[in-house]
Amino acid sequence: MNLSLQDPFAVAKEYPETLIQTFHHGHAVVIQFNVKGDYLAAGFSDGRIFIYDLVSYTINAVLRKNGHVRQITSLNWSHCGRYLLSSSQDWCCILWDLKYANKAGVDKNPAVIRKIRFDSPVWSASLHPRNPYILTASLFEDDPVHVDLTDADDFKVTKLKTEPLEQQEKEQNDAEPKKKETKHMTLVTRFSPLGDFVMTGTSKGWLNILNADKLETVYSTKVTNSNIKTLEISRNGRKLAVNSSDRVIRQFTLPDMLNNKDPSTWEFEIEHKYQDVVNRLQWNTVAFNHNSEFLVASTFGQSSQDLYLWETQMGSLVKILEGSHEELIDVKWNYNKCMIGSTGLDTGAIYLWSVQFPSKWSALAPDFVEIEENDEYEEKEDEFDIIDETEVIKKRLEEEDTEVDIITRETTDARGFDTGIESFVIPIDYEKPVF
Repeated sequence: MNLSLQDPFAVAKEYPETLIQTFHHGHAVVIQFNVKGDYLAAGFSDGRIFIYDLVSYTINAVLRKNGHVRQITSLNWSHCGRYLLSSSQDWCCILWDLKYANKAGVDKNPAVIRKIRFDSPVWSASLHPRNPYILTASLFEDDPVHVDLTDADDFKVTKLKTEPLEQQEKEQNDAEPKKKETKHMTLVTRFSPLGDFVMTGTSKGWLNILNADKLETVYSTKVTNSNIKTLEISRNGRKLAVNSSDRVIRQFTLPDMLNNKDPSTWEFEIEHKYQDVVNRLQWNTVAFNHNSEFLVASTFGQSSQDLYLWETQMGSLVKILEGSHEELIDVKWNYNKCMIGSTGLDTGAIYLWSVQFPSKWSALAPDFVEIEENDEYEEKEDEFDIIDETEVIKKRLEEEDTEVDIITRETTDARGFDTGIESFVIPIDYEKPVF
């Protein structure tokens, strides 16, 4: 719909309220929007990956040949929108080049440009925000790894430390090695917005920060006494949400790690704790909006089928998004389209919440008037005059000769952030079906 036909006060809303679309082409388990917000990648329980076009709400591509054979565990888009990183329970991570998403090779899939297999299933993977050939992965019952895929013939895999910084220093200073404490397991890894640091969450509630260049632990702090399930860093790098298995979401104010390089001066202050004190709900996944003013979370349990939306400044609950009829698992925020997406546990359907834009029909013509109630209308003197048919036919023929460009996208200021970077458009073969 043309933006000029929309109510500007409705467009200015910062969080969605209405369920507008549902996709159901299999059992989806994880989803991820690209940076520009015009594509949605969905990973399925059978290893397939679907790419949805959010303009036409159709399937743009299906990634399956020479891909994963088991459930997808995480998806990450590159900043340019051309590459997609996927991890799976089949112990593999694959880097896809979406330029060849709809092209099939004879012996191999040209879209699979890098594929690495680990020694255990992959909990999740995180792609470097500036370099699509660098990733980190948290592995099942194993140390997390940092992988450099630049050289196609020689992948550089480096194991990351899981123990807190104090424990590492203590082990180095001890002359006689003692019996190690219960091993920390890293369940999640995340790059900072600029890729300078790697944040990891352990099974004992420790948050470790590693330098992305030397891969050394520079800061550690204990944020909870239970497992850290997910780490969510806001897009502006100002807030951090830690979701743990103790049914509490902790919101931290991140220090200025870009300008302040001294970890000893960093402080992680807890701003708010989000929890349901009545029903004691456990949270599955959390996500910030573009400026970290709102936080959304999906709930665990068959009795809960909604998404909870908080305002992060005061920590108050502002909205409960309803519409689904099943428990919701993964939840992501589309910044540019003011849209929230989530996946259902039972059916695997994908639900999209957005802002409904009321039409402003008075923008169609300068003399168009909207009325609230019946009004007497007086026609003009020449309103129903007979028009010469030859002139009408002549105008229609002239309009038929006009070429209409249906390929080039219109550029508007409403496309979102990073307008200086052109989003990658996935090529489509119109003569070949997607399935």
